[in-house]
Amino acid sequence: MAQAKISAKASEGAPPQQQQQQPSAGQLRGRFYRSTSMADRSSRLLENLDQLELRVEAFRDAASAMEQEKETLLEMIHNIQNSQDMRHISEGEREELNLTANRLMGRTLTVEVSVETIRNAQQQESLLHATKMIDEIVNKLLDDLEDAKIRLMSLYGACTSDVPAGPIDQKFQSVVIGCAIEDQKKIKRRLETLLRNLENSEKSITLLEHQKSSMRHSCNTKQD
Repeated sequence: MAQAKISAKASEGAPPQQQQQQPSAGQLRGRFYRSTSMADRSSRLLENLDQLELRVEAFRDAASAMEQEKETLLEMIHNIQNSQDMRHISEGEREELNLTANRLMGRTLTVEVSVETIRNAQQQESLLHATKMIDEIVNKLLDDLEDAKIRLMSLYGACTSDVPAGPIDQKFQSVVIGCAIEDQKKIKRRLETLLRNLENSEKSITLLEHQKSSMRHSCNTKQD
């Protein structure tokens, strides 16, 4: 009993810091458990976001592929409408086929797919500059088809990693490098499409000239 009183008086005289009760083992375990739980939640949320980022990129890639498919379909329909075969069938058949082609083109155009590219100010300026350089050549296609083809090939050579068949437009290459990666791919695709159309036009012109030559030869033979 006396010992208990002495202990009580000693406690009363002790500094306030010593009077504070020390945390129990259970409390320590509780704090440690809460900290681990928060770390687990953060790690789990980060993992979910990482998985979503992969799905977002896959979604954008799929949309870009749909954009390209739309461009390809429109180009193929247009090529059929302007092919030499369409000029060597009866007028009734040509009219019927054009109606079908126009219907397919209209249905294709009802599909709207747009993937916006995030650009900074410099990339936006580079894209506008590159587009202007291509447009200047396209606007002069009818003036000189062969010169336009050579210039477009020099632009295309600046966009590909393959060894170019001809000279490269160094100025255009420096402009394209300043564009966003997605824009670089679109610029390359546009040039590929233009060159394909030019090649088809040249084939049509060559075939037409050959037909004219054959007709002249036939007429001369009959006269002889």
